[in-house]
Amino acid sequence: MSLNVHPISAFEDNYIWSIHNQQYCVVVDPGDATPVIEYCNNEQLSLVAILITHHHRDHTGGIDALLEAYPGIPVYGPQNPNIKQITHRLTEATDITLPHLNVNLLVMEVPGHTLDHIAYYGENSLFCGDTLFSAGCGRLFEGTPEQMYQSLAKLNALPSKTKVYCTHEYTLANIKFAKAVEPDNEALVEYENWVIQEREDNLPSLPSTLEKERKINPFLRCNQETIVTRMSEHKGKPLDSDEAVFASLRHWKDNF
Repeated sequence: MSLNVHPISAFEDNYIWSIHNQQYCVVVDPGDATPVIEYCNNEQLSLVAILITHHHRDHTGGIDALLEAYPGIPVYGPQNPNIKQITHRLTEATDITLPHLNVNLLVMEVPGHTLDHIAYYGENSLFCGDTLFSAGCGRLFEGTPEQMYQSLAKLNALPSKTKVYCTHEYTLANIKFAKAVEPDNEALVEYENWVIQEREDNLPSLPSTLEKERKINPFLRCNQETIVTRMSEHKGKPLDSDEAVFASLRHWKDNF
């Protein structure tokens, strides 16, 4: 079974993902309620649940208004007590079944961007919030490089055909950095050309796939000789672990 997933644009570069059938939908990380309500009305869909990956306002800001428009629907999310609207607090390896959609998702704890961050995986689809981006990964606002490295490794262990539904249109900016790291990566150059065309046509660059990301995303390629050599040169000393390579990459990206 493949999921029906539609991007709902919000703010400057957020995507609120809608998982839907002909009658019902579930949304992931609704930072703004207005585009969700417009989408549901236009598509004649009933919102039946909300999934949250972490506490940042651009992922949670629309919850209250959606609960007013669709009272009583469940809100799934992390253990963080500061997200008070959550009705189902989730932990690692929990299975959830989305109401009315007959879709099962596995919960994965992926700290790094924030400490409460979780992701949802099922039907070859990964809803990973701000942990993994196409050609990049999230900033470390709360977690350590080691935590983020382990979280990305956990996601990278999923099947190669997994579709990656992250929540920001950061792909072109991420590619610019990835090319600075691996200027001779032909797959990256080809991908950039494709993304440029998609964006010129006002289409999202997402979802990506893990198969694609393993070829072009430096943060998933910390064991590749080209990147180890490049980062050792950038750091001015040999880097003795994949985690050290990752930490150096993330620090460089933060100041890129």
